[in-house]
Amino acid sequence: MASNTSSLNRTALSATVHCLTGCAIGEVLGMVIGMALGWGNFATIVLAIVLAFFFGYSLTSLPLLRSGMALSTVLPLAFASDTFSIAVMEVVDNLIMVFIPGAMHAGLGDILFWGSLVFALAVAFVAAFPVNRYLIARGKGHAVVHQHHGH
Repeated sequence: MASNTSSLNRTALSATVHCLTGCAIGEVLGMVIGMALGWGNFATIVLAIVLAFFFGYSLTSLPLLRSGMALSTVLPLAFASDTFSIAVMEVVDNLIMVFIPGAMHAGLGDILFWGSLVFALAVAFVAAFPVNRYLIARGKGHAVVHQHHGH
């Protein structure tokens, strides 16, 4: 039993790190682009979310595509495995960024912006871990993609 729990936790941790990687790339890039262009909070957050989903799905899709799977097979797998986890992570980290006073208005050279973003992503990771664990335990989420590794 302990081995199954340990394996489940390890798989959920791996899935959450994977999700965090895609979300962080998209979130940071979106925030940097939006702030550099002087966009408002709403447009910047929308861009960051779109890019987080794009990079999250891409990180799942690329290894499957490289293994020879067809795009028509890979896309539904990526959507099924990542959507809920990315959504949770994005809701949490963007709410935190909005509610930390001054974080969205701090400049790119300001420690308030970067510290807030790191904190927001860390809290989002903590929020997404139980989501991934729950989904994997039920054969959903990243468990769907893991069935196709080594295809």
